[in-house]
Amino acid sequence: MIPASPLLPNPTGSLLIPVQPSGVNLQQKLPKFSLIIPTYNESQNIAEIVGILVEILDRQIPSDYELIVVDDDSPDRTWELASKLIPDYPQLRVIRRETERGLSTAVIRGWQAAQGEVLGVIDADLQHPPEIILQLWGEIEKGAELAVASRNVEGGGVSEWSIVRRFLSRGAQMLGLAILPEVIGRLTDPMSGFFMVRRSAIASKLLSPVGYKILIEVAARGQIRWIAETGYVFRERVAGASKVTWKQYIEYLQHLITLRFSLWPVTRFLRFGIVGFSGVFVDLGVFYLLRTVLEIGLTRSAIFSSEIAIINNFLWNDLWTFGDVSSKQIGNRKRLRRFLKFNLVCLAGVILNVLIVNILFNIVHLNEYLAKLIAIAMITFLNFWLNSKLSWRVTDTEKE
Repeated sequence: MIPASPLLPNPTGSLLIPVQPSGVNLQQKLPKFSLIIPTYNESQNIAEIVGILVEILDRQIPSDYELIVVDDDSPDRTWELASKLIPDYPQLRVIRRETERGLSTAVIRGWQAAQGEVLGVIDADLQHPPEIILQLWGEIEKGAELAVASRNVEGGGVSEWSIVRRFLSRGAQMLGLAILPEVIGRLTDPMSGFFMVRRSAIASKLLSPVGYKILIEVAARGQIRWIAETGYVFRERVAGASKVTWKQYIEYLQHLITLRFSLWPVTRFLRFGIVGFSGVFVDLGVFYLLRTVLEIGLTRSAIFSSEIAIINNFLWNDLWTFGDVSSKQIGNRKRLRRFLKFNLVCLAGVILNVLIVNILFNIVHLNEYLAKLIAIAMITFLNFWLNSKLSWRVTDTEKE
């Protein structure tokens, strides 16, 4: 029986996915799969996409799924048209959002209202081929926590994209690899909006997406060990207007930077910065001693003072910044290996520092002191990241 109002209440509050579906009797049989269809001005496509999805899912998991249309109060009243389909499709539920906007938050609000143990999303414009749903479901049944439809694996591609759009898409992926390598590196198509994820992988994780690309948020914040990908060919829109704008690319960059800082080990980085700052005084003090007291030549004084500062920084980082890691890498050989790697990273940092300063001053024509400040900031981040991955690798620790 259809309720008096066919519309579901719109979830509010924090963007947290509950561990268990909220507002339901847990004694009743719940659907395994909840598929969210975020919409805005999709009145020309909504009936077709719902009909196709029902036909496909009825073959694979009949009576074990639900479709949830989450509409951002479309001027063309997509939400109203969708709600009129409910008598023909009892698996369909509809949310009308009158205050919030944005595809990513629409997906999360849909997941908050969902009852399934597997959560998914697909566009309403038929650019995502609905039949790929079965392949994604197959990957989930094999044990994957996240199953993604990708344009960049075998069987995937784009239909009639211009060279400019292809370049922007690939450029966005390369930018993501530079800013967030540990997340983007796990996905061949991080900008995909067509995927499934287990509720248990993202439940109770505070999500804070920016813009349209919800997949990156899920991959970054979820507890996801196994990611499966299946190829699909992105189709051109038949009805309705495209919503791709430059604003999406700006929001994508903003999202990457936000995630970078939220996932960054802030306390460890601050310790690394304090140690580096102390090294400046050690360097200057030793340099003064060598030049003024011992009257050693300029070049040799500079080299010796720099190396003493590096040794100082290594010892403090080994004891304090990365103490939890080094305490499990016991032995002089391992300590020496960490020191040699740290030295190489610092040497590379010095070379890059000089290169960046020259580029910013001679080519970009920035003020020399501003150029130096920017170079120091960039090299500090780079040194910390490289040392985390090379000098004090967690994977090198031995079980006690």
